[in-house]
Amino acid sequence: MKAVMLMFDSLNREMLKPYGCDWTKTPNFQRLAEKSVRFNQCYAGSLPCMPARRELQTGRYNFLHRSWGPIEPFDDSMPELLKRNDVYTHLISDHVHYWEDGGATYHYRYNSWENIRGQEGDKWKCLPELLEPCDETKLQNKDGLYFHATKDLQRHDAVNRQFMKREEDTALSKTIEGGLEFIDANCKCDRWFLQIECFDPHEPFTCPESYQELYPDDYEGPLKDWPPYHHVTEDEKTRKHYKNQYAALLSMCDKYLGKLLDKFDELDLWKDTMLIVNTDHGYLLGEHGWWSKIVMPCYDEIVHTPLFIHDPRFQKDGEVREEIVQTIDLPATLLEFFGVPCPSDMQGKPIRKVIEEDKPIRDYALFGIHGAHVSVFDGKYVYMKAPVSERNNQPLFEYTTMPMHMRNLFSVEELKKAQAVSGDTFGFTKGCPVWKIPKGNGNGSKDFSNLLINGRDSEEAKHIDNNSMVNAANFGDKLFDMENDPHQENELHDVKIEAAMANILQRAMLENDCPIEQFERIGITKDRKITEEDIELLYEMEKKYAEPDILPLHPWTKGAVNIYHALMKFIPKEDKERVIDKLKEEIPRHLCDGQVVPDSIWQLIPLVIAEEFVDMVQYFVGLSGRTS
Repeated sequence: MKAVMLMFDSLNREMLKPYGCDWTKTPNFQRLAEKSVRFNQCYAGSLPCMPARRELQTGRYNFLHRSWGPIEPFDDSMPELLKRNDVYTHLISDHVHYWEDGGATYHYRYNSWENIRGQEGDKWKCLPELLEPCDETKLQNKDGLYFHATKDLQRHDAVNRQFMKREEDTALSKTIEGGLEFIDANCKCDRWFLQIECFDPHEPFTCPESYQELYPDDYEGPLKDWPPYHHVTEDEKTRKHYKNQYAALLSMCDKYLGKLLDKFDELDLWKDTMLIVNTDHGYLLGEHGWWSKIVMPCYDEIVHTPLFIHDPRFQKDGEVREEIVQTIDLPATLLEFFGVPCPSDMQGKPIRKVIEEDKPIRDYALFGIHGAHVSVFDGKYVYMKAPVSERNNQPLFEYTTMPMHMRNLFSVEELKKAQAVSGDTFGFTKGCPVWKIPKGNGNGSKDFSNLLINGRDSEEAKHIDNNSMVNAANFGDKLFDMENDPHQENELHDVKIEAAMANILQRAMLENDCPIEQFERIGITKDRKITEEDIELLYEMEKKYAEPDILPLHPWTKGAVNIYHALMKFIPKEDKERVIDKLKEEIPRHLCDGQVVPDSIWQLIPLVIAEEFVDMVQYFVGLSGRTS
C-alpha cells in the first residue's frame, strides 16, 4: 500500500467546480471528484500556515496553546511514526515557511525531502536591485504597516520572478514534476508516503500570461497580484482583477493536479494507492468585504475547506460525504491506512469510517487562531467566541519548548517574561515542562507606542505577529445558522442557541486540554453548565468594556470605540493627555448623524501622529474600525 497527499495552500472551496463554482476553469478538480470521495463538511482547525501543518503532523489542535511555531520535542509526528514503522516518507514542497525559524523542525520528520525555492519573497536569488536603495514605486500595497511588513518580501519576490519566466521554471511546476519523478522511480515499491505540497494558490498570484488570458478584464493599472491583509477599499475593476488573478493561478494548479491524475491512470495506482488532495485553509477574495485571512474572523470561506480522498480499499469514488471531518483527522487516517497505531495523544480520528460506512467520527469542528476567536461548528451553527475585552485580550500565553515566531526567534524581552511550568500541566507534553510566555506583539510588549519611537522599519515593526494586527474583540461574538445562511450574511442574536453552542465550545476546549486562562479570556466558565443568564451577563460585561472614556454624552458606534482604543495604543504615555484633549476638541466637529463613527477619529490621525508614521497608524487603526 502507498499514499500520496497533494496539498495546496489557501484553496478557496467555492472557487472549485466540484463545490459549485461555474466560472473558474478547474476541470481536473472535477475529474478528481469522480475518482475520490468529496467531503462537504471539512474544516480547518488551527490557522494559518504552520499551525495547520503542526495539526497535519500531530493530529492535535495547535491554536489553544500557541501560535505559529515548530514541531515540539514531545509531539507525535505522523511522518516520523510512519518512518519508524517501515513506511518510507518523502516531502517535496515549495512552501517557503518550512525553511524559516517557525517551521524549521517539520521537514526532518520525513526520510527525505526536497526544497523548491522562490515563492513569496523567499531569500533565494540576489540581483543588484537588492543591493541598492529600495524603489518603493515598483512595489504593491504602498500604504500602512502591511506594506512595511512585506516590503522586503516584495523586493525578493520581484528578483525571484526573473528566474521563473518560463512555466517549467515556476516553483509549482518544479514541485509537481519532482513528485511525479518520485512516483516513477518508486511505483513498484511498497509502503511509502509521498507528500507533494504546493504553496500556490497562496498570494502573490504569480503565473504565466497564458493562464491570465483565461480571465480577461478591463483593469489597466500597475501590477496587482498581491492583495493586502485588509478590508476591501479598491474600486470594482481592481477587485475583479484580484479575483481573476487568483482564478488564473488556480487554473494553473488545476493543470498540475491533472498531471498527477494522469500518472495515477498511467501506472494504475488507483488500485493500491491512497490519494488525498487538501489544503490548510481557504482565502477571502472580497467576501465579507475582506482580502486574505488572519485579521478578520475565520469566516466560512477561510475555514470550510475542500477535501478529496481516494481510498483503494473501498469502491466509493464519486460519492459525497456530509459528516464533519477536520485537518487533525488526516494524520490518523494515514496511520490507520498503513496499519500503524495512533498514539494516545492524537485527538484526530481515522476518516475510514466516514468513507466506508458514511458514519460520523465527530460531532463538532473546533477552529481558530491563537489569541483570536475560539470557534465551534456543530453541523448547523457556527459560534465564534471573542475575547471579552478589546483593551487587553488577556490572559493569554504561549506554551512551548521551541520559542520561535515565523521568521525570528522569540526576543530577549519576551523570554525574560517566560516561566517554566510543570510537566503535568498538559497531558500531551509527556511530562516535559514547557515555557509559559505572555502573548505580546513579537517583542514582548503590548504597547505599540514603541513603534513610533523606534520606527516602522524597526525590529519591533518586523516582529509584530499577525494576531496583534487586530483584536478579535473588535468584532464581538458571532453566531450563524449555516443551514439557512451558508454565506454568513446575517448574524443571529439568540441567547438560547448561544448558550447551547457555548456549552459545546466548553466541552471541545476541555476535551483538548485547553489552558484555563483561555476560558477566562473569552468569558466562559470551565467547570459548570453555561446558562442563558451567563450569556446575558457576558453581554453586559462586553458592553461595559466597550464604553469610551471620553465624550460620554455623544453616542458612539462599536467601530468608533474600537478605533479610538486602537489609536491610543500608539500614543506614548507622556503624550496621552495632550492627544485626548485634542480628540475631545476635534471629534464633535466630525460626527455622522450625531454619532461618533470610525471616520470621526480615523481622519484625525494626522493631527496627533507624526507625519512619517501616519500611514502605518492609519492602517492599523483602520483595521480596528471594522466590526464584521
